[in-house]
Amino acid sequence: QVQLVESGGGLVQPGGSLRLSCAASGITFSTYTMSWYRQAPGKGRELVATVTVGGGSTNYADSVKGRFTISRDNTMSTMYLQMNSLKPEDTAVYLCYARSVILISGRSMEYWGKGTLVTVSS
Repeated sequence: QVQLVESGGGLVQPGGSLRLSCAASGITFSTYTMSWYRQAPGKGRELVATVTVGGGSTNYADSVKGRFTISRDNTMSTMYLQMNSLKPEDTAVYLCYARSVILISGRSMEYWGKGTLVTVSS
């Protein structure tokens, strides 16, 4: 079975830091582009950051650029999100997303984690 399991969420004060992890199993991790999404209360799902299969290229939403860093360790089948200078508007459920670069029957495989809650509040 395929599993994406997020961890590291919690309550943090504005200006603080947190590191999220996404541990993958049941997939060939090094063939999947990995992303972090977030969904704030009453809001739609937002793409936060993406990292390519080898970790050589990253992209960030403007709202987190300069504060968040996405990375991956293919030997550990794990993706990370280092979050610094956190703001109340970063409060959301953060979700792990995997999409295969290898196509099966002409389409990529995609999987979602269940999410971990980050609350930024004083």
